[in-house]
Amino acid sequence: MKQHPNITVVGSNMVDLLSYLERFPERGETVFGRGFTQGFGGKGANQAIMAAILGAKVSMVTCVGDDVFGPKWIETFEQNGVDTSFVKIVPDNYSGVAAIWVEKTSDNRIVLGAGANEEVSPEMVDEAFDRLPKPDVIISQLEIPQSAILRGFQRAKEVGATTILNPGPAAPVQKEILDNTDWLIPNETEFALLAKEMAGIDASDLHQAVRQFGDRTRVNLVVTLGENGALLYMPGSGNDIIELLAPTVDAKDTTGAGDAFCGAFSYGIAAGLEPLKAIELANTLASDSVTRPGTQISYARNDHLEHLLEQVLNQPKR
Repeated sequence: MKQHPNITVVGSNMVDLLSYLERFPERGETVFGRGFTQGFGGKGANQAIMAAILGAKVSMVTCVGDDVFGPKWIETFEQNGVDTSFVKIVPDNYSGVAAIWVEKTSDNRIVLGAGANEEVSPEMVDEAFDRLPKPDVIISQLEIPQSAILRGFQRAKEVGATTILNPGPAAPVQKEILDNTDWLIPNETEFALLAKEMAGIDASDLHQAVRQFGDRTRVNLVVTLGENGALLYMPGSGNDIIELLAPTVDAKDTTGAGDAFCGAFSYGIAAGLEPLKAIELANTLASDSVTRPGTQISYARNDHLEHLLEQVLNQPKR
């Protein structure tokens, strides 16, 4: 197992504004919140930090605004061991913002303002790949322009890196991106949209839809199911769909759990774990994260992380 693989994240960052509610308001209704926190999040940043916590050498390719949050973002990445050589501050723009409502049941609803994330470009990706260490894995999400994702995956293929796409927020993906994707990690809602919009597949029978989509695209699929774990389907492997259960926990806040899963899975693949073991690691860390509020701040660290890794890998992290 490779302890410190190189991972490049061509992705997003968001300032999380989390309101904790008894229940979501109805249309036109105002409700009091139970609490409020502000922190750093965004799918790309969350996944980068999860992989870095596990020991990967992570480089982030993203844009932040020239507002008060831009310099704070760079400081946050560096504090978590993420290389910021290609975190660009964009003049006259704001850093991405995520307004998050978390209900008492731990369910959430999120509204995004992309801001400077829209400025991540193919040219920026090219510059990063020309100067950064050769990656073992590259990860992207759909909170940045798809043209930048495509360029990153094309460059990854040139150097033999594994490409992983988390297609969230839910949206159709350019065919060229999918053609260069090794692993696709949607949640159940995101998968249903992709299956319908890109392949005309009805996902009411999830297992059948996963088989059809995987066989048609030839992309390895991991469909995350929240507290129910994940499905794995690798077309051409000779194996049918494999269901992997998640640990049972007392959930407090599910925000960022999917990113914990993707970051941990990406680390596992980059480190040389078999896909089943990488998913077990991802399920464990994602499930643990929902027992605490927040996104990045909910991810396991230090002795607690070591304990979880010993459970999954039967060895300490270092």
